[in-house]
Amino acid sequence: MSNLLWKSLVVSPAVLGATLLVSAAAIAAPNATTEVLPAEKQAVAEVAPKPELLAQAAPASSDSSVLEQVNRYSKEGNSNSVQSQVTSVSQFSDVQPTDWAFQALQSLVERYGCIAGYPNGTYRGNRALTRYEFAAGLNACLDRVNELIATATADLVTKQDLATLQRLQEEFSAELATLRGRVDSLEARTAELEAHQFSTTTKLAGEAIFAVTDAFGGKTDSANNTVFQDRVRLSLNTSFTGRDLLTTRLAAGNATAFDFRDNADLPLTTAEGKQTFNVGNTGSNAVKIDRLTYEAPIGPAQVYIAASGGQHSHYAAVNNPYFFDKTDGGNGALSTFASENPIYRIGGGAGIGINVPFGSKVGLGILKPSSFTIGYLASDANNPGANTGLFNGNYAALGQLNFAVGDRVAVAATYVHGYNAAGTSLFDGGFGLNGNSGVSGGIVGTRQANILTGAANSNSYGLSAAFRPSDKLSVSGFVSYHDVTQQGAGNDYEAWSYGAGVALADFGKKGNVLGIFAGAEPYARNRPGLGGSEVPYHIEGFYKYRVSDNISITPGVIYLTAPGQSNNSDSAIIGTVRTTFSF
Repeated sequence: MSNLLWKSLVVSPAVLGATLLVSAAAIAAPNATTEVLPAEKQAVAEVAPKPELLAQAAPASSDSSVLEQVNRYSKEGNSNSVQSQVTSVSQFSDVQPTDWAFQALQSLVERYGCIAGYPNGTYRGNRALTRYEFAAGLNACLDRVNELIATATADLVTKQDLATLQRLQEEFSAELATLRGRVDSLEARTAELEAHQFSTTTKLAGEAIFAVTDAFGGKTDSANNTVFQDRVRLSLNTSFTGRDLLTTRLAAGNATAFDFRDNADLPLTTAEGKQTFNVGNTGSNAVKIDRLTYEAPIGPAQVYIAASGGQHSHYAAVNNPYFFDKTDGGNGALSTFASENPIYRIGGGAGIGINVPFGSKVGLGILKPSSFTIGYLASDANNPGANTGLFNGNYAALGQLNFAVGDRVAVAATYVHGYNAAGTSLFDGGFGLNGNSGVSGGIVGTRQANILTGAANSNSYGLSAAFRPSDKLSVSGFVSYHDVTQQGAGNDYEAWSYGAGVALADFGKKGNVLGIFAGAEPYARNRPGLGGSEVPYHIEGFYKYRVSDNISITPGVIYLTAPGQSNNSDSAIIGTVRTTFSF
């Protein structure tokens, strides 16, 4: 029963009698319960308040629960989820002429028009009612009487009505007084908290990853040991209007990538198998600001501005459900390759991205509303030196068309034009990774696909798609082609990458995810002086087990064939157990 009933009770004996009958039945019910089902609790937490007051009754000893009830009660009438006022009791699917209170409901609807139901067309008249809720409704009824008297409609109120109200007010005087006292006390506590809170516009979110991992196979086995690594991110999420978002993220980690070796025990210098918690770390748990971005709507467009740590996947649709998680988060795939199309790893840093919808709101036929995304990110935007800055240093410009086909298919066509200085890596995510040294000449892919021996212009083309035949099954995939033109004769090359994955959501338990992904990490053949002609296949399987809303454990295996595209290397296996804490 929503509070619209209480606010519309026009002090009639029939109205009050029906109300008392409902209240008495609820109080006298021997097995009545006011506990919310788990599904209902989740719904309440995820959507705007709905008229669930009678199902959410709290023990009388809980001040916070009482305040929540009062807040719900006060907001019900303004909730868009409430069904519009009915004109006939037959509009309720769960009210039958054989119900004992049918006549009373019919009278309230037809004579007073004061009954409203739930969005699905039900009345839910069998829900339990607490005395506090009834007291709040009675108080609203008294307010309605005063309103009628003040507007010269007092002739609607009879002496018998007033006498009935007086008796009710006396009977529930203790509950009303207690309710007022508790609300006053909680308001005082709330004011104290607000006066000393950190910020009225900023919320803190965090993620901590603990990972036990090792690499096996051939000479790679002896070159690596089992390690226990970590990464921590703390995000200050600020909104000034309720529609915008300023993200200031602090990060620290000690995770480094594995050292892959060929059969001659020589390092392969490849980024294959790199895991998401390896990205952007200093290796020493030193704290840094790794993301500073602002997002806000301007008209129909959504604008993204990055001052530091910007990534294309922050503003462009990736189309890889369950594998991609907020740009290398701790709840998606293990590897950077399975997380997103490598085309989004070209460039990064500071710049702007804009997403503009087009087409009608309902779409044409099976083609649903679509959008066009453009963006520009520069790696050295803060550096005023030679061959750097916002436009003269490394940069990547993206254009993408996004389409929805029906309700369960999403497709994106992506183009990225980039410029990189000599000695950097093509798939460096804007981190300026050195392609000539170290074990990770990029974020994803082989050394042959990454290393740039001369200043280079690149044109990359990608296609991604996601298909969800059911709410618990997702199939996604991508392909990308990269045409790289370098300074110097014979330095041009082409690179390819492709992959597809299947994810089973709620596998074994709600919140769990079983994912399998396979494909070829970015590779380039026949580059002079770099050698290696094998296609480096990547096969990954993981199972994210949700321990609670804030903790998940993800064991998984990554299998790599021909690491470094080498003809002289054994397959490598990476085993990982990743634990993610989020708040």
